[in-house]
Amino acid sequence: MTLMPLTDQRVVVLGGTSGIGLATGLQAAGLGARIVVVSRSAARVRAALEALPEGCTGGTADLDDDAQVSALFERIGPFDHLVYTAGEPLRMMPIDQMDVAAARDFFGLRYFGALRALGAARPYLRATGSVVLTSGTAAERAGPGWVVGASVCGAVESMVRTAAVELAPIRVNAVRPGVVRSPVWARLPEAEREGMYRQIAEANPLGRVGEVEDVAEAYVYLLRQGYTTGTVLTVDGGSLLA
Repeated sequence: MTLMPLTDQRVVVLGGTSGIGLATGLQAAGLGARIVVVSRSAARVRAALEALPEGCTGGTADLDDDAQVSALFERIGPFDHLVYTAGEPLRMMPIDQMDVAAARDFFGLRYFGALRALGAARPYLRATGSVVLTSGTAAERAGPGWVVGASVCGAVESMVRTAAVELAPIRVNAVRPGVVRSPVWARLPEAEREGMYRQIAEANPLGRVGEVEDVAEAYVYLLRQGYTTGTVLTVDGGSLLA
């Protein structure tokens, strides 16, 4: 089966001004899509639009705010595909040191933000279109300190399966990235961040840490794969095997 074309398709990327989101927008735009990037920061939207081709547009919204998200999609109007890559870095939270309030807040952008976006976008999504959400390999790889991160990723994946049924024929899928070299880790001190990348590369069967472009290819594939829904696509260089 030939993959669906993206020529003149409108693709809204929430969290699309940096990292995986911007890389996805660039790749989709290279296939003829018209990208709408969304961030909380107008400055970041302007910077992203400088990197994207002419004809792409942007908008601002706090994805934790119901009214702002609803107003955003009213302004955007009908479109074809929704990509959700917004999210804070996954945090280690050992159970015996758990801050339940912080854990609850952590669900805000990655899970409830995606859920809020689905509901607000639904009236404007064309029936031939799709949604691609973001999970993470924490959903499949248990380890000390990862109970909250794994729970968030697992909740997103459950949302994908249920939404794929409820929103059909709109396709709903997710990408499950491993750790990639991305601005999402910018809060870590440089030495710690580079050490993490080296450790992952040494353990990874492919011998390197992922780049945002590697993962963006999976999002674009799911936009174009017209017979796939309710699926989570892992892009981790084999780290779940190591």
